[in-house]
Amino acid sequence: MKAITLLGSTGSIGTQTLDILEHHPDQFRLVGIAAGNNVDLLAQQVRQFKPEVVAICNAEKLSELRSALAGLDPMPQILAGDDGVVEVARYGDAEAVVTGIVGCAGLLPTLAAIEAGKDIALANKETLIAGGPAVLPLVEKHGVKLLPADSEHSAIFQCLQGVPAGGLRRILLTASGGAFRDWPTERLAQVTVADALKHPNWSMGRKITVDSATLMNKGLEVIEAHYLFGMDYDNIDIVIHPQSIIHSLIELQDTSVLAQLGWPDMRLPLLYALSWPDRIYTDWEPLDLVKAGDLTFREPDHAKYPCMDLAYAAGRDGGTMTAVLNAANEQAVALFLDEKIHFLEIPKVIEGVCDRHRSHNVAQPELADILAADQWARAEVLSVSESLTQATVVSLG
Repeated sequence: MKAITLLGSTGSIGTQTLDILEHHPDQFRLVGIAAGNNVDLLAQQVRQFKPEVVAICNAEKLSELRSALAGLDPMPQILAGDDGVVEVARYGDAEAVVTGIVGCAGLLPTLAAIEAGKDIALANKETLIAGGPAVLPLVEKHGVKLLPADSEHSAIFQCLQGVPAGGLRRILLTASGGAFRDWPTERLAQVTVADALKHPNWSMGRKITVDSATLMNKGLEVIEAHYLFGMDYDNIDIVIHPQSIIHSLIELQDTSVLAQLGWPDMRLPLLYALSWPDRIYTDWEPLDLVKAGDLTFREPDHAKYPCMDLAYAAGRDGGTMTAVLNAANEQAVALFLDEKIHFLEIPKVIEGVCDRHRSHNVAQPELADILAADQWARAEVLSVSESLTQATVVSLG
């Protein structure tokens, strides 16, 4: 039985991970669990799965969590705050840690788990996008495995099983195209928050659904693929695949192309990250190619998806630029969700922040450089967004 710790238990990744554990109690045991703010759901999860340690990131909710768990026997160790989440990440005999915390907040707990010698089921993109230069040397030093738990990188990882060193020629990341894939570009000026949150294929959190609409999610995945699989950016392509049946493809040196297919279901890549190198039987609906119907592909529209090009540019710049890109995107999306900027201003804000960082980019960053760049970019987003607002007012005047 494999011992698992779960970070971000109340989010989309977390609840689907626990669904896997619930249906495979003979395969997995939950050691530790951590969440951000949702005390009610976290308490319910703790009562069901009985971990040894639990943390709530929002320290102000510690007493509420204690009350919600009153009378539980055995009572787990209860922690709070960022330090509490880090302690859960490194705790006990867990063999693998599922990193389902959204955003750069997942970086420090992931580093703690790596330093404790635990394999990482990587569902947090930012670990490598922002922290790649600091994370990869630690992975090598401690001899742990980074097992991708998102659909695209899991697909690539699965296709690579048995491919000899040097056999990979190109990676093709598939993208649904998000909420606006069938909208004309000129109509994007009318986008509302509600529009952006209507994903055609996947059920995901608000931030990642907006990232799918801008295609920044795919740009970030390009950077992650570069770090995970050691591919040059010139050999990582994005293709729109509206049906989301093919989750990504690899092209080998002899031009053979391998693909991983399945219904859009995040549990499959999560299960493989947990069970690798084994395959565990499930009763999930098998893929029926006749039922799936036509599988189509198109080139992404660079005018519709400027965030994609911003990600490639930041990746090629390297250093702390990818951390800045990621942080700027997180903050810009938050402003959009709060209806403080328009959808079309998201890439403009990100580009403005990246441009301001260009002369300060640290080519070979340490962890402190990455965290400093992240914090700087978050603050800079407000300055850039205000400049855009002022420029709009002047032009209207």
